[in-house]
Amino acid sequence: MSEEKSHKVLFVGLLLVTCALFFLVAVLLWWIPYVGLANIHRALPALLAVFFGILLLLAVGGIFSIVLTLIFKKDLLLSKRLRGAVIKVIFPVLILVGKLFGISKEKIQHAFVEVNNDIVMAQAGHIRPERLLLLMPHCLQNYECTVKITGNVDNCKRCGQCKIKDLVEMAETYGVNLSVATGGTIARRIVVEKKPRIIIAVACERDLTSGIQDSYPVPVYGIFNIRPHGPCFNTQVDLTKVEKAMRHFLQGGA
Repeated sequence: MSEEKSHKVLFVGLLLVTCALFFLVAVLLWWIPYVGLANIHRALPALLAVFFGILLLLAVGGIFSIVLTLIFKKDLLLSKRLRGAVIKVIFPVLILVGKLFGISKEKIQHAFVEVNNDIVMAQAGHIRPERLLLLMPHCLQNYECTVKITGNVDNCKRCGQCKIKDLVEMAETYGVNLSVATGGTIARRIVVEKKPRIIIAVACERDLTSGIQDSYPVPVYGIFNIRPHGPCFNTQVDLTKVEKAMRHFLQGGA
C-alpha cells in the first residue's frame, strides 16, 4: 500500500472509530436518564432514542459520503458541506481520538491534508488563471539570498539557486498569481487581497492544516514541502506536483 493510501486509510479508520465512540456515548446518554424519563412520560425514552439515532445516521451518512468521494473522486451530493464539516468539526475531533491511540498530530494532519485534497479535486470546476493563486512559503527562497520577494516575487533575479525561479516562470507560463508569505498573517492578507477561487499552497503539515482551516470556504490544495535541512530552512518542493495540480484546476478537472 502506498504512503498516500495508508494516510487516507488512517483518516477513514479514525472516522470509523470516532463514529463508534459517538455511538457508545449516545447509548450511555440515552440509557442513563432512561429510568428518570420514563417516570415523567413513558414515550420520552423512545423519543430520545430516535433523536440519537438520527444523529448517528447523519454521522454514518457523512462518513459514507467522504469514503465514496475518496474512492470515486467525484463531487457527490453535499460534498461541499462535507468539506466544511471535515475542516471545522471532524478534524479537531480526530486529533483528540488520535491522541487516545497514540497517533501523532503530524500524522493526522498529513492524512487530513490528503483527504482535503481529494475533496477539493472532486469539487473543482474550471478555474480562470487569474483566480488561481500559488501560495508559497518564504523558506523556499535560498537562505543566503538578499532579494526581498515577499512583497513582489517579480523581484526575483532568477539565479536558479532555489525553486522560486521555476515557480515564477511557471506562473508566467500559465498566467496564474504567485505570492510568497512569511507566515500565517501575511498569507491571510494575501488571500484577502487576491480573492482567489482556489489556492495551491506549499508548506509543512502544521501550516497547511491551519491554512486550510483559516481560508475556508476558499478551497486549498496542499502540497507538502521537502525539508532536507530541517524545517523552515532552504526547503524544496516537487514542481511536478504543483504543475499537475495547476493544470487539473485550469482544465476543469480533466
